[in-house]
Amino acid sequence: MSASQSKKLEAPASEHVCPWQHVYLLDNFLRPLLHNPRKMFTPYVKSGMKALDIGCGRGFASLGLAHLVGETGLVVAADLQPEMLEMVGRRALKAKLTNRIRLHQCGSATTDLHENFDFVLAFWMAHERPDPDGFLHEVYHLLNPGGNFYLIEPKMHVSAKDFIDFTSQAGSIGFIKKANPSVRLSRAVVLSKPDQNF
Repeated sequence: MSASQSKKLEAPASEHVCPWQHVYLLDNFLRPLLHNPRKMFTPYVKSGMKALDIGCGRGFASLGLAHLVGETGLVVAADLQPEMLEMVGRRALKAKLTNRIRLHQCGSATTDLHENFDFVLAFWMAHERPDPDGFLHEVYHLLNPGGNFYLIEPKMHVSAKDFIDFTSQAGSIGFIKKANPSVRLSRAVVLSKPDQNF
């Protein structure tokens, strides 16, 4: 694998996760036309930042974020499935972005990361987590003060009510709603961790 790894790759153990064999249905040559990473993330990601893409799949968002963080930044592409990370590694090598993308295999219940980020992305994956409250708490602790959490969920799997409830739950943890961006086929919100804890 071309990009550096944080952890030895092992087979996943979750029945709720979209299998890696189906990834090309979601992430193919048409995906950037539907979801343009540069357009979506430029307001929140700057050169030199450290970003985390949780549930990165084959890496369309990770590669887009890598362009935005620049030579001095870093993107951690995290996924439960080793096959996904192998695809990200190959794509990073082809795009000459291995110096700014680090691969990391998540655990089945947590990311197993113990570092801080300026930006965290969860694109069409939070509904797959078995413990939504635990997931929100983990993201909150992974963010630097003032950092942003961009949450995007698919309309076909997450109802408007469930998304509002999840956003309210995030507010009770300490997140502040920053924006409600329009993302095709999705429900989306950008949440911010306050600069100071009150």
